[in-house]
This record gives sequence, structure tokens and C-alpha cells, in this order.
Amino acid sequence: MALAATRVAKHVSGALSRSFSTSRVAAATQMTVRDALNSALDEEMEHDENVFLMGEEVAQYDGAYKVSRGLWKKYGDKRVIDTPITESGFAGIAVGAAMGGLRPVCEFMTFNFSMQAIDHVINSASKTFYMSAGLIHVPIVFRGPNGAAAGVGAQHSQCFGAWYSHCPGLKVVSPYSSEDARGLLKAAIRDPDPVVVLENEILYGQPFDISEEALSKDFVLPIGKAKIERSGQHITLVAHSRAVMLALEAANALAGEGVECEVINLRSLRPLDEATIIDSVMKTRNLVTVEQGWPQSGIGSEICARIVESPAFHYLESPVVRVTGVDVPMPYAKSLELACIPQQHDVVKAVKKVLKIIK
Repeated sequence: MALAATRVAKHVSGALSRSFSTSRVAAATQMTVRDALNSALDEEMEHDENVFLMGEEVAQYDGAYKVSRGLWKKYGDKRVIDTPITESGFAGIAVGAAMGGLRPVCEFMTFNFSMQAIDHVINSASKTFYMSAGLIHVPIVFRGPNGAAAGVGAQHSQCFGAWYSHCPGLKVVSPYSSEDARGLLKAAIRDPDPVVVLENEILYGQPFDISEEALSKDFVLPIGKAKIERSGQHITLVAHSRAVMLALEAANALAGEGVECEVINLRSLRPLDEATIIDSVMKTRNLVTVEQGWPQSGIGSEICARIVESPAFHYLESPVVRVTGVDVPMPYAKSLELACIPQQHDVVKAVKKVLKIIK
């Protein structure tokens, strides 16, 4: 009888544990990047009635990646606006609305499509404050997925970090974690000038630990300030967006071999937090940059140039190595796609090369 009772108790306990979800407990400490962006949009639209969202499928369909889920039902047609497939058209409308005092959030279904609207992003938005002698602000956010996706071919898998961070008049942020996504998007929407928010499609469903502070409606992250994700004394790894995850994975693997990497999450590509990078390199005396974009004129190239022009150059014990995507249009075949995107072993190999562990 006692044994039977125990079995019944275990069965009931198991059933209860399956019936009562623990997701609410997890949600208190974790949030996906998608939910972080969604909550940031919701809070800023609630905070300021001048904020509105426009783009393809953002309203009734809840967004191509469900980032705008529920916003149309809450705020209606005037503030969550579905557009035709006309990036140049709706980006131009959004820039005009920003010049008129509104705060548009212009979503590109992918930043590859922003090439259709690049004239408005650069010539209409980024240059107006300067060309008007500071009289006309353009408080607009251009946001959407950026960088390598999966199985979508060459026209849909490229990083625009170097493209847009090249241009004065723009601020460019590239979030990695849920905290980054919330804090940087909220800061971008509140900024008086154009901000490009380069999200990552692969990271949308990724959950991250998030603090109570980051869940506050008043939480914003300063644009232009990097975050040290992991401290170390042997070598500095600098990355942004999904490449931060790659750098952290490589750092964990190398820690098992006695190599402690300092991992810097850039968060902002323009302005670039040069001081944090320089201080880290002066401490570790070694540097590897990690990105998913192409090598020529990339973010890693810019960081290398800044280091060469700074006091940190004299502290380097070895040449800087860049880990980047392969210098070809992205193949469609999965095996070739993986070969074109940096992997953990590529970062590990680069670190060992810099530290002269391997030749």
C-alpha cells in the first residue's frame, strides 16, 4: 500500500509539474530579443503619442518576425501602418514625418531592402541637421534584421554595419542581447537625430537573462558605450551583434586551455566606443576582432585603424587579426553558407595565432 501510494504521489506530482507551467518564473529573469524589442516599442508608443511604426506587414500580420505583435490592436491604424512593398516610398514618408515633428520607426523587413531607400536614409535623414545649420532635427529610427540569416541567398544575407556607420549624421547601434535590444531601441526612439538599429534575425528567438533594471520603462542604454561581457587578461575580443555570442563561446573554450579572453560587445557602431577598446588592449596587449560582415572596409578594419592611431598600438605584442565573413556573396547551399560565416573554431584559431600558441 505504501509503495502504491508513493507511486500515485509521484504520478500526481509529475502531472502537476506538467500542468502548471514554470514559464512565468523564467520570464521574470529571461526575455527573448523579439519580446525585448516588442516591449520597447510598446512602452515608447505609450510614452509619446508622436511615436508611430510603419513598414511591410507590421500591423495586422504582427510583423514578418512578430516584433510588432499586438501593437496594431492596441494603437490602431494611425500609429501602426502597413505599407506597400515600396521601401523608397515609405522611408521618404517617414523622413518627412520626422521633419514635421513626429517620431517614426521605419521597419525594413530586412536591411538588404534598405538599399531601395538608402537615398532617404543618407541624403534626406542623416544630412539634414547639418545642412539646415542645426535648425531641423530628424528624429527617426530605421530598424530591422541585419546580417547573415539562414538559407536566403546572397541578396538577403549581408551586414550593413560598415555601410551605415560610414556616414556622418547617423547613429548606428547593433544589439546582441535582450538588454541591448530594449535599452538601445528605447534610446534610439528618444534620440533627436536619425538612428539605424541593426537587429539580427537569428537572435530574435534567443532568450537572455535580463535584470529588473532593464525591465523598467525608464531603462535606456547610452548610444556610443560598449559593454565588457567577459573580463580577461590575455587577449581582447571585440564583436557586435551575433558575433558577440561567437566570441563568448570561443572565450569559454579557450578558458579551458588557460587563456582568458576579454570580450567587448560594441553595442554601438557609430559612435564607436574607442576608449573601452583602447583601455582593454592596453591591458591585454593583444586583439582579435570578430564580425559576420565582409573583411574589406569592415568594422574590424576600422577598429584596427583606431588602434594603430592610438597609444594602444605601442602595447601590442602581436599584430591584430580580424575574423570576418568570407569575401564573397553569400551562397545559398547550407554547407557553403556555414563555410562563409565565422565559426567558433575560427575565433579560437585566430586567438592562438595572435598568442603564438600555433603558427
